[in-house]
Amino acid sequence: MNTTKQRLLLISDLWSKEKSDWITYYTSILENHFEIEYYDSCDLGTIDKSDYSEENLHHQFVNGGIDRAVSTLIQKEKQKISVLGFSIGGTIAWKAALLGLKIEKLFAISSTRLRHETEKPVGKIILFYGDNDTFRPDNDWVNKMNLEQNLIPNQDHECYTNEEIAQKICKIIVAEMTN
Repeated sequence: MNTTKQRLLLISDLWSKEKSDWITYYTSILENHFEIEYYDSCDLGTIDKSDYSEENLHHQFVNGGIDRAVSTLIQKEKQKISVLGFSIGGTIAWKAALLGLKIEKLFAISSTRLRHETEKPVGKIILFYGDNDTFRPDNDWVNKMNLEQNLIPNQDHECYTNEEIAQKICKIIVAEMTN
């Protein structure tokens, strides 16, 4: 019997490891089921964090950082994997999958930039958004892309930093990946 755990990549939001204490809500559950590999999106995209403001980090990501992160991720990961991406992390995984990263399953939480995408990568994709997230893709986009979307009631963009929501999302991930 093969006891090797499936790999699951976690890709951070734009705040990187400096503001991601909440990541333990996910790792404490998921590491019991999977081999977890954590990627810091700022490291992947060689983002300069000397001005640690949302505006500056976001500006760097949309002006080359996402593309650098995608390229780095593709260089690092050669095997088929599943990914849990938070905000910009989900966008990085999506774009990497379009360029050849072999993603079996992609769980993207609050990845609002996906609303600009016109092509869907291969693999199972499950999206999670707070239903109050102003920038989440609209239902037309979700239907056109033929995607599964989970709306989290009364939540905004950073809903993934809530422990109770993290537990619910982890339950879905474990069920999906052990099916």
